Amino acid sequence: MSDDTYQPPKVWTWDKASGGQFANINRPIAGPTHEAPLSVGEHPFQLYSLATPNGVKVTIMLEELLAQGHEAEYDAWLVNIGKGDQFGSGFVGANPNSKIPALMDHRTDPPTRVFESASILLYLAESFGAFLPQTPRARTEALNWLFWQMGSAPYLGGGFGHFYAYAPEKFEYPINRFAMETKRQLDVLDRHLADNEYMAGQEYSIADMAIWPWYGVLTQGKLYSAAEFLSVHEYTHVLRWTATIAERPAVQRGRRVNRVWGSPEEQLPERHSASDFDPK
Repeated sequence: MSDDTYQPPKVWTWDKASGGQFANINRPIAGPTHEAPLSVGEHPFQLYSLATPNGVKVTIMLEELLAQGHEAEYDAWLVNIGKGDQFGSGFVGANPNSKIPALMDHRTDPPTRVFESASILLYLAESFGAFLPQTPRARTEALNWLFWQMGSAPYLGGGFGHFYAYAPEKFEYPINRFAMETKRQLDVLDRHLADNEYMAGQEYSIADMAIWPWYGVLTQGKLYSAAEFLSVHEYTHVLRWTATIAERPAVQRGRRVNRVWGSPEEQLPERHSASDFDPK
């Protein structure tokens, strides 16, 4: 061990300068930093989000509901987390944790706030009786995998993604640690999908919608550009499932909503009508 190995102090103090590219938005306290009321459109559901994997879960769900004919019209407002929009007073009122996505359901008076992506998926599934199996065994299996994703993603995003792609310096130990865990999770999925068409069995559900934007997009090579590093070609059943989900028109639309990067054809910063997807 070298003499310059970091030794934690007895009491941690916040050093904003050590935050890397996220220094302007990360802080050790909660609450709003500025007054900013939420925009409200004409539809029952008002979504405040960004097309990160967690945001894409919800826009896929809403587009899938609309494709089935449910009255799930929504306005999707862009929350630019790089600029600190999530710390506006209105957004903090919708989600006191200041994380996207947040949903306001204006079918109720007063509107019902729903935050945490899994909570939003479950809320919408139960509201419309869709994309959640009805038999107890299959429903439980879908929820098993929904909550597996919520518990596992911090290792993929905050762990592997942070140290592999975003940390201001590269360190072997954390990259190895989280690469190992990410590959273990991919193996969990691969073994399950060897015997199941979808996460809950033979029925497409909110479990697939939760997992695909993280692990499916990773195996497509579109998350952290890490597909080669993690040898994702080894997970053939995940790749099959990934391709199946990617072909769904609602998934293709959902990926575009609140997206402000990539080619112009991939971007749709705000969504207020189905016609917004039409080529301009």
